[in-house]
Amino acid sequence: MVYITSVFPNEIKGPHIHTQRTSYFTCIHGRVVFVIKDNGKYHEIVTSSDEPLLICIPKNIASAHMNLANETSRLLTLANIAWRPNDNEMKDVTFDDYDWSKWKKS
Repeated sequence: MVYITSVFPNEIKGPHIHTQRTSYFTCIHGRVVFVIKDNGKYHEIVTSSDEPLLICIPKNIASAHMNLANETSRLLTLANIAWRPNDNEMKDVTFDDYDWSKWKKS
């Protein structure tokens, strides 16, 4: 399944875990940071439409992303397996010990 998602300035989407789905993202407009938590350690990946990367989030890995641009950013997403209504495979988690303020604009 392929789709485009929008992220508003300073908006954080996630964090959550997909228990059955691997997701691939690339920024097609704007600038975002992906925060990935793997084995208790945070990894940060900044990507933009000017410096695009393909970011893979494997199933059972917690992640979130935040818009760093002053305008709406857009991500092209490939989800493998495709989303289905009521599949209940996404689990919300918290990144309580992560400092989001370092990315936020005042």
